[in-house]
Amino acid sequence: MLPVEAAMTAIQLHVELEVDPAKEATLAATFRKTFEPTIRKQPGFVDVKLLKFRKAMAGAGPGKFNYRLLISFQTEEQRLKWVASADHQRVWPEMEKNLTGQKYLPWLYDVA
Repeated sequence: MLPVEAAMTAIQLHVELEVDPAKEATLAATFRKTFEPTIRKQPGFVDVKLLKFRKAMAGAGPGKFNYRLLISFQTEEQRLKWVASADHQRVWPEMEKNLTGQKYLPWLYDVA
């Protein structure tokens, strides 16, 4: 499957992150140097992005969740294999060290 075709039929996991403001730089560095290179090697991987909330254009905004992690795989089964992998067990705790409060809130979507 070509990358464009994979993205059109993929799943997306949107994870709202409550990042400790004192650890934002560490989170970004961990994402770039550890998490992103590791997830990119996984079967079925489509895309990953770390987004920092800027402002609400309407409504109240995300509250304490100041970052969003966007993960996309070709199928949910491939994403679940990534979550169960030794690679994920190694890199996710490094990301989670930078979280506080509720830590995260995940939402799973099918690309329509």
